[in-house]
Amino acid sequence: MQALLNAIATMDLPTDAQRIFHGRGGLYPGCEHWALDAFPPVFVLTSFQPASDDELAAVGAALAARWQQLAPGESLNWVFQCRHEGRTETRLMAGSVPEPHVVTEQGAKFRVHVLKGQNHGLFLDMAEGRRWVRDYVTAHPVGGRGATILNLFAYTCAFSVVALQAGAKQVVNVDMSRGAIAIGQQNHQLNGLSAGGSFLAHDIFSTWGKINRSGPYELVIVDPPSFQRGSFVATKDYARLMHRLHDMLMPGGHVLLCLNAPELGVDFLQDQMRELAPELTFVERVANPAVFADVAEERALKVLVYAAPG
Repeated sequence: MQALLNAIATMDLPTDAQRIFHGRGGLYPGCEHWALDAFPPVFVLTSFQPASDDELAAVGAALAARWQQLAPGESLNWVFQCRHEGRTETRLMAGSVPEPHVVTEQGAKFRVHVLKGQNHGLFLDMAEGRRWVRDYVTAHPVGGRGATILNLFAYTCAFSVVALQAGAKQVVNVDMSRGAIAIGQQNHQLNGLSAGGSFLAHDIFSTWGKINRSGPYELVIVDPPSFQRGSFVATKDYARLMHRLHDMLMPGGHVLLCLNAPELGVDFLQDQMRELAPELTFVERVANPAVFADVAEERALKVLVYAAPG
């Protein structure tokens, strides 16, 4: 675990939410099961296999030593989560976690919850995707009135927050989780966004009527789970979305397709798009944050941009 300890010893004082160490990318042999994130003022260490008391003590000592250098006199707060064989165990190792716990990213505020569940409220690997959306909206003021955006599988609506901050006219957020949508509404309030966002806590596949009434859209964001029983299974359900994309987009509009499934490469999305939405043109793959580098880019998060005919 020396690579993890080295990353801790050389890290800068984190201000925004960010990943500090990404062993899952396979670049550090022997550390593939470790990840360290900063959700200021809390660090979250995740292991994808059981960790010994000695290993946790070593990480705790490294964090304490570096924290004393970065923020002398301030309390160190850190959480450990073990995910193994379908079970998740989360422990507060030192300090405390604020409630509410609000973090920042590129000037936006988001509420997170690091002591429960595997998804903490903000997916850190999607930081460049959110930056892309912010830049897109800034660069595409539609008739001076701002873009209209559809955010599918919105989760806690982080895409919506950055789009509205950048000047979007309207963002329609759809997610079947009422809890996630409720946090998404809180995120809008945290950022002073009282208008422009709408929220549908519905199953996307039974909500097309409501979705279409607000369209067509300049940008459609599709960021589904790769496998969520009863909700979405990428290998069979992504195709059900693709053949609807053209009808949802304005001429010249764009779609952002996201997929975080190591077993499915870029070809999975591109081959189906050629078959089911051939009128849309591939534009680019959005780079992931540098800290999420992977020995095999095909395993890493896929964020692809497509454009409709003008």
